Amino acid sequence: MTEARHRPRAALAMSQDAATAVFGPDETAALATVCDLAPPPVLDDLTTARARAVLAETEVLITGWGCPPVDAAVLAAAPRLRAIAHSAGSVRHHLTDACWDRGIEVSSAAAANALPVAEYTVAMILLANKRVLERARDYRATRSRDAWLRTDRSVGNYRNTVGICSASLIGRRVIELLRPYDLQVLLYDPYVTEAEAAALGVTGVGLEQLFAASDVVSVHTPLLPATRGLVSRELIGRLRPGATLINTARGAVIDQDALTDAVTSGRIHAVLDVTEPELLPPDHPLWDCDNALLTPHLAGSQGNEWRRLADLTVREVARWAAGDGFAHPVHRERLAFLA
Repeated sequence: MTEARHRPRAALAMSQDAATAVFGPDETAALATVCDLAPPPVLDDLTTARARAVLAETEVLITGWGCPPVDAAVLAAAPRLRAIAHSAGSVRHHLTDACWDRGIEVSSAAAANALPVAEYTVAMILLANKRVLERARDYRATRSRDAWLRTDRSVGNYRNTVGICSASLIGRRVIELLRPYDLQVLLYDPYVTEAEAAALGVTGVGLEQLFAASDVVSVHTPLLPATRGLVSRELIGRLRPGATLINTARGAVIDQDALTDAVTSGRIHAVLDVTEPELLPPDHPLWDCDNALLTPHLAGSQGNEWRRLADLTVREVARWAAGDGFAHPVHRERLAFLA
């Protein structure tokens, strides 16, 4: 680990639940070796008298899930604040223009959080191509083997086509993890050139072609005004019968009604870690649809994976304290492309 030149004053700003989850005793001890960490409780309200007293001495604010907005009033109480190290993914929900106007250096653990999402996605791609979920369901219902030598030749992971929608941080990690497999990988991303796609080992295609040609389409597009409803009814209609649509991005990127119609009709399958709304109503038809697998937004870091977020954050604080800058900086001009 980079050796700190000095021990900056630091404080945790997030919900108490997030702090307990991400920074256990070992992680807190590691953090305390690279900075002078304010004693608990964590700052889950940046407007209190105690918060103002802590902020007055803070040089590095270590944020996480549940961090209140860091606005002009907060910054006025933190005259020494020079850096924010976010121990989760997106910074859009708590960093304000005032942070960028002040020139505060920002880091994010998005790269660490991308790995479990990519792992979940690859697992689901492989299971989808093998038709594991529906075949297991049928096996449970019949209690008998099927005629396996008559398995449809579309089943399996040999030379099937996977479409990746967006070369985001997670999308690129999925592409990387798919390399050992005998799969053709297509990519739609209007910001990736043909040469860049080739360097990633994928074939760049248009959005319509991606949906029409893929056995599995995995959505990794951040939710922005321009991407809301990007996966339209028309695109869903281009999916071949039996194809699988995976979404680990945000539910609103997909036309939820169109997806529901396509899945409940039995035409396609869906693996959804996110929906719109985030929690579907109890009577929503997708809950009881055999062609849909719904998971409770669990693809991102959970359990022992939270330690990866803390470890990256500790390394980032150590680098910054040593004068080496952040290895995972977030720049204002890139915010429009980030989740």
